Amino acid sequence: MNKKISEKTPIAAIATPVGEGGIAVIRVSGKDAIALVNKAFKGKDLTKPDSHTVHFGKIMNSKGLPVDEVLVTLFHSPKSYTGEETVEISCHGGVLVTQSVLETILALGVKSAEPGEFTQRAFLNGKLDLDQAEAVADLIHAKSSKAVDAAHQQLEGRLGEHIKSFRQQIIDATAMVELELDFIEEDVEFANKEQLQKLLEELDAEITELLETYETGRLVKDGVKTVLIGRPNAGKSTLLNTLVGSDRAIVTEIAGTTRDTIDADWSYDGLLFKLIDTAGLRETEDVVEAEGVKRSQKAFEQADLVIYLKDLSQPFSETERKEIADFQSRAKDTPFILIGTKADIEAEQEWRTEFDLKISALEGERIKELKQLLKDRALENKHYDASSLLVTSTRHRDALQKTKDHVQSALRALDLGMTGNFLSIDLRAALKELGTITGEITNEDVLDSIFSRFCIGK
Repeated sequence: MNKKISEKTPIAAIATPVGEGGIAVIRVSGKDAIALVNKAFKGKDLTKPDSHTVHFGKIMNSKGLPVDEVLVTLFHSPKSYTGEETVEISCHGGVLVTQSVLETILALGVKSAEPGEFTQRAFLNGKLDLDQAEAVADLIHAKSSKAVDAAHQQLEGRLGEHIKSFRQQIIDATAMVELELDFIEEDVEFANKEQLQKLLEELDAEITELLETYETGRLVKDGVKTVLIGRPNAGKSTLLNTLVGSDRAIVTEIAGTTRDTIDADWSYDGLLFKLIDTAGLRETEDVVEAEGVKRSQKAFEQADLVIYLKDLSQPFSETERKEIADFQSRAKDTPFILIGTKADIEAEQEWRTEFDLKISALEGERIKELKQLLKDRALENKHYDASSLLVTSTRHRDALQKTKDHVQSALRALDLGMTGNFLSIDLRAALKELGTITGEITNEDVLDSIFSRFCIGK
């Protein structure tokens, strides 16, 4: 990326979380940013030092009074995050003092930054591809170590490398097609039709392999939606509390205590699980509880992982057996785990049902084994290892799928002996779809949607 740096109107924002802390950082970027900050800075003349230097001084308000002692770091264009002239002001981390420093800078004619505006400028100035810019937001919002790893891989440009490789393969294929179009009057055919077919088939296989990582990528990025279902008093709330390590859900011996779905985040071995405790499944005339049961059914339908809990201290009715069989059937490809609870007071009876695991959440019995089981089943049949490149964005998945469709359409046209005109249409459409991933082809609506996810200051 060798884009010419375009320095726009200077913008400023607090780049660290608002609150009490040792320091806070205020970022200023844009045309003449250093000269503008210099107007409020008492210390060394900031317009003279080299880039990537740090200077101690004071920020002074319009009345000449000190606002705070600060450290100012200078970044000359193009060697900055945005590519523009940039200043980072490190001040004391109190809410009031940080806001006062920011307001002093804004009073110099600097504009308050919009969410994601710094990263958007970095993209527009060629410092990042669009997929890398999206990875910045993913990194900020990551709630598990595996989500951080996936964001880092994308930020390092691994996805972009694959996309550029795909684009080059399509460009090579297009060049072969264009050769026929240039000499169509001379009735010249493809120099090597078999070579073109092999190139497109290999490309189709490579895109398919990358697409197959999306489901894993989605779980790593967004978390595994894990629904706890079962009869009243089966131990759903107790298990949720045990996993998250706090009394997130109310637990009583009264059936129907949980009347709505209760959500809680829990991480295990770097993977985020979004636990959903549901109302006990039973017929009820209580309007509120009935609504809770209805929501339980809806949560089940949207689950990535289903855990059905059976109270081992109670008899296993035929109705409950049919209910479990029904849920297993409806789960289809969604992993379904049958857990026996209250194993410490298990009744003596012939279960005639194979449990995945029997536990006692209250006593902490076999909880460690349960945690590993949840992770194993969540990633069962998924393409994943520590070094895996994952497609985590729905936008990227959709663009790759459309690219694959166009490549397959070109292969069909080639097989039917169609002229290069037909192949060229699909190949150019495939190039366009890939370009939307890295940002070589964009529109304003897409950019607004992407950068609106960012926090102010990034």
